[in-house]
Amino acid sequence: MIIDTLDNAAVYESLGPGFAEAFAYLRNGRAGTDAIGRHALDGDDLFVNVEEYTTKPRDQGRWEAHRRYADVQYVVSGCERMGYAVIDGMAVEQAYDAETDVGFFTGEGVMLRVAAGVFTVFMPQDVHMPQIACDNPAPVRKVVVKVLVNG
Repeated sequence: MIIDTLDNAAVYESLGPGFAEAFAYLRNGRAGTDAIGRHALDGDDLFVNVEEYTTKPRDQGRWEAHRRYADVQYVVSGCERMGYAVIDGMAVEQAYDAETDVGFFTGEGVMLRVAAGVFTVFMPQDVHMPQIACDNPAPVRKVVVKVLVNG
C-alpha cells in the first residue's frame, strides 16, 4: 500500500507495466474533466473509472481486494478515509469472484485520511475500504486507475 501526492508519482512508475501511464494520466488533468464512467487507456490492461459519490459512515463500508488489478485511487476533490489491511490478517466474507475481480473480507485495519491531490496504490495483497467519510458524509470526485498486474 502506498499513499503520496502526484509530486512524487515518478518514484512509483517502476512498479510494473502500466504504472507510468497511470500516473501520466493523473498528472495530465483529465481526472478532473473526464465524464463519469470507464475510460480505456490500454484496453483491459489499463483503464480508469471516474466516480462521484457521497462518502458514507465507517459502519457502511466493506473491505475488498482484487487479484488481477492494482488500484491507483486519486481523490480529485473532497476528502475520504480509505481503510488498509494486509490480506493474511483478514477473514473471507464473500469469496473472490474472477469475473468482477473482487473478494470481500472482515477484520480490522487502519483508516487513512485521503484529501484532494493525494493518491493511494493498493496491490492484490492489500485489502482496502474506500468511500468512508472523513468527518461527515460529503461529495467526492475520485478516479481509480486499474492496472493489470496478474494477467
